[in-house]
Amino acid sequence: MKVLLLSTYEKTGGAAIAASRLLQALRKRGVDATMMCRKNLSWWKGKPQSWSSIAERMMLVAGNISTFGNLWTMDYAQYGQDITKTKEFQEADVIHLHWVNQGFLAFKELEKIVYSGKRIVWTMHDEWCFTGGCHYAGDCRQYQLGCESCPYVRASALRNATHKAWEKKQRLYNKHNITFVACSLWLKHISDKKALADGQKILAIPNPIDTNIYKPLDTPSTNKILFVAQRVDDERKGLKFLDKAVQILKKRGEKVEVLALGRDIPYISDEKEMAELYAKSACFVTPSLQDNLPNTIMEAMACGTPCVGFNVGGIPEMIDHEINGYVARYKDATDLADGISYVLRSSQRKSISYLQRRLRSKEIYKSL
Repeated sequence: MKVLLLSTYEKTGGAAIAASRLLQALRKRGVDATMMCRKNLSWWKGKPQSWSSIAERMMLVAGNISTFGNLWTMDYAQYGQDITKTKEFQEADVIHLHWVNQGFLAFKELEKIVYSGKRIVWTMHDEWCFTGGCHYAGDCRQYQLGCESCPYVRASALRNATHKAWEKKQRLYNKHNITFVACSLWLKHISDKKALADGQKILAIPNPIDTNIYKPLDTPSTNKILFVAQRVDDERKGLKFLDKAVQILKKRGEKVEVLALGRDIPYISDEKEMAELYAKSACFVTPSLQDNLPNTIMEAMACGTPCVGFNVGGIPEMIDHEINGYVARYKDATDLADGISYVLRSSQRKSISYLQRRLRSKEIYKSL
């Protein structure tokens, strides 16, 4: 059996990292698996990009995005690359889609894949599969009704674009039985609530992680608080709440230091170096305002580092409150500070986190 994984990026972002880890896990089990990513051009400051993605962004700028920081919150999948004529696609028995936006696969390419008759698995790394275009809907529940009057869309010319995109997805899913995989129970739950076409199979399977790399180390205690995100300026990642929490802790007289990758220290691409940083940190804080099941929490826990995060998305599925970490009230910087203080005071935080991570992983897989 040959499996083809499709992902916009190879290792950029949590979804791509999860896809790459799954590829390696499949190969270790003897599965003939390969992964295909978006073909890119040379671009500004060496950042990979494609003509199809540029065209998609131009459409968004013309219609509904007010700031550059919000440029990546939507994808209408109007432009893409045809991969169905490639040898890899034609020889594959199973097509496993992951995060395929930003000019990789457009609707017409997705239709070709569905109509090919091949078995299809689609891992949902965010909410895009069942919305009219946004990757995270936040408090909006328009996807249950058809994504009309989208709060992201400002221009009247595109006011109905999200509804049309939603309808296209529904028609596409009705044409073929696709096995959808949610990375968290939270995402499976909202997918089940009339978000996807009736009759589609939806499973909840956490992302894989290599515990031979991410593991506890015998390191001295520190007061360093680690924050990891692909973009520190992404408001959805909530770094400003961590900064507020740290200021609260310092006013209380607690000595803490924040290490935010991409701001305080350079990004680290080597997994072994990253695992060492997790293990050396006093705690890992993920103040995300919207998230699925972050790889970073699993990585930190696998390294024996307790985690603190808000009660949102799939985060409470991984953090057992006041056992292997702390689940703070949503958008409450004071409670986030209390959580950080709690795990820093725990003298056995490393061993407790490691043991509870193992137990929690067993509970998650058992519940599927």
